[in-house]
Amino acid sequence: MKEIVLITGASGMIAKELVKKIGNEYDIRLLTRKKMQSNEYEWDLKKGTIDESALENVSHIIHLAGANISEKRWTAERKKELISSRIDSAGLLLNTLKKKNRRLKSFISASGINYYGTETTEKIYTENDPAGNDFLSEVVVLWEKAADQFKEQNIAERVVKVRTAVVLSEKDGALKKMIPPIKSYIGSPLGSGKQYMPWIHVEDICSIYEFALKNHAVKGAYNAVSSQHTTNKDLTEKIAGILGKPLWMPNVPGFILKLMFGELAMAILEGSRASSQKIQEAGFQFQFSDLKEALDNLLNHEK
Repeated sequence: MKEIVLITGASGMIAKELVKKIGNEYDIRLLTRKKMQSNEYEWDLKKGTIDESALENVSHIIHLAGANISEKRWTAERKKELISSRIDSAGLLLNTLKKKNRRLKSFISASGINYYGTETTEKIYTENDPAGNDFLSEVVVLWEKAADQFKEQNIAERVVKVRTAVVLSEKDGALKKMIPPIKSYIGSPLGSGKQYMPWIHVEDICSIYEFALKNHAVKGAYNAVSSQHTTNKDLTEKIAGILGKPLWMPNVPGFILKLMFGELAMAILEGSRASSQKIQEAGFQFQFSDLKEALDNLLNHEK
């Protein structure tokens, strides 16, 4: 009998790729707002409802649900949604499992590299460093506390928190947004361009979830980030180089981004570096630790 893995955030890029990766070894169930396939189960956070049959005999939950951080301006309402989509969703799972008296082997939760804050400094953060003090740090701290409840309330044997960097994929996310302007000769670095952009190839982030799933000794927080550090300027230049497009335009001024995005602009204009040493010492090997190789792999068909 295959172990059952329940994945939330089923419509997201990571979930879709992860299902392809582990689908042969595990019985996959997906939590979604609208059931479309036989292995999908519905839940509604606003109503606080969930199809409880989704949790029957589940061994592991991979919790990827969460509203997109960079999709909209951070109004007061949007901030509530960013927090609720992560924390309330975990709470709904926890309370339902408690009610049904079910226990998991593992609860593996997405988290963010923004845990440490988004200030551009010379420091390279490790999992032992304290949280930052900006809004994104607050979101991530609450996110991880919600995950820790599964261990603290004896609902999961272990909890893993995957502090995810910017995921590079040609299908979605930051890289997909950067390609069209560069192809149209209007691409350029953002702000000073000197802000660090912690990154990870989509294949590697999915492999980290698979690694966490299969290795019972893996527990606690891990930085899911490539060991090779880069800046916004370097990333933009490497993408342009691979696509064979010049960068004619000057950097986009920070004040323009602040006018466009409000408080969200700080997450674009600032960025920290983080160490991947802990996950590597646990035995994980990155397939793409070099940025140019990662971009070559993702952008080959874009040339």
